[in-house]
This record gives sequence, C-alpha cells and structure tokens, in this order.
Amino acid sequence: MGDILGYARVSTGDQDVAGQMIRLKAAGATRHFEDVVSGRTFDRPGLRALLEYARPGDLLMVVRLDRLGRSLRELLEVVERLKERSIALVSLEEKIDTSSVAGELVFHVFGAIAHFERRLIAERTRDGIAAARAEGRTPGRPPLNPEKLQASIILIQNGMSPTKAARQVGLGRSTVYRELAMMPSSARQTA
Repeated sequence: MGDILGYARVSTGDQDVAGQMIRLKAAGATRHFEDVVSGRTFDRPGLRALLEYARPGDLLMVVRLDRLGRSLRELLEVVERLKERSIALVSLEEKIDTSSVAGELVFHVFGAIAHFERRLIAERTRDGIAAARAEGRTPGRPPLNPEKLQASIILIQNGMSPTKAARQVGLGRSTVYRELAMMPSSARQTA
C-alpha cells in the first residue's frame, strides 16, 4: 500500500486549514498539501503538487468532497485522473473510498447523475430556442450596432478609455475590447 496524502482547502485567508489537517492526520494521512484559494478556480498549486507527488497505490484523502472540487463535474474529472494513475480517493465526511467496489459505484452513480443533468440542460436549451423561434423571436445576441461601434472607436481615439466609451454609447465593455482587438492597428488610429 502507498502513502495516504491529505489535501485541505479553504476559500480565503481568513479561514484556517488547521481543523481539516487535524482530521486528516488522525485518519492516517502521512503527507499534507493545502490550498487557500476559492473553489471557483481550478488553479490550485497545493493540489497540483499533490498530484505530481502521488504514485500508483497512493490514496488521496479529503475531509469533504467539496474541498476537492466545486462541482460534481470537477470531482468526477479529478477522480478519473486519479483512477488513470491507480490512486484512490477517500472522503471522510461522505465515507467514500474509491479503492472499494462500493465507493467506485457511488462515483459511477454521481457520474450518471451529472450526465443526466447535462442532457436535461441541453434539452431545455433546445426547447427554449424552438419556443422563441415559434414566437418570431431570434434567439442569441442581438446584432452589433455599427453606428454605436464607430462612435465608441471615435471616443477612444479622442482619449476616452474603452470602458467609458462602451458605457457612453451603450455597448458592453467586452464587445468594444473584442472589436478593437480584431481591428488592424492602423484602422484603430484612423477609424
């Protein structure tokens, strides 16, 4: 049997991983990795270091599954990466151990539910688009108003920031930045 690698994560610097670390050590984790980062981002240096360190036969242990991933999709992706490398996952709160047949079954059930949810969302989207078309509406973004775009370019050329120019003419800031990026630099100066 390999090492038991503990992983703890908190969302902000105001929180403390100490409570998680105590539980992980008590459960037998011999090496610990941690992150102080929001679950919204998947750029987690501690988790990355754990995955680089882990070897086949090791076990990744967390206090709760939400410490490992914010969504079911993220969790399933991590578990699949672990499985490909012959590394099991244990969650203390949910009492899940993917090294056991029952634990693996639970994750397959989670995966089936996530797949079902994705298909429901796609079906609802298709239904919404069909209903909009039946009512004579065109789904999606409205076409870009060329006069508003030209006005924003003139404002930017006269020294206004793209953000203020977008607000002034009633366009989205990202739209103005995107259109600026697509224009050749000579056109930006003379537009």
